[in-house]
Amino acid sequence: MANHKSSLKRIRSNETKRLRNRYQHKTTRNAIKKLREAEKKDAETLYPSVVSMIDKLAKNNIIHDNKASNLKSKLAKHVAAL
Repeated sequence: MANHKSSLKRIRSNETKRLRNRYQHKTTRNAIKKLREAEKKDAETLYPSVVSMIDKLAKNNIIHDNKASNLKSKLAKHVAAL
């Protein structure tokens, strides 16, 4: 167990950040699944918000930039093919 005040605070803040990151990541994954199952019209309206969510994850280093690019590319191709 940590002995210093700063390390105890770091443990608390890390846990808070971990839970926030997990929530944001899971929410984005659910939005991606919803987009993939949607019809053409719904998918076109959902696409900008999902891309925004993916960009926010990449910006906060929750997912890698390249993974974000790959996801956006695949979703764009999927929506265009509908």
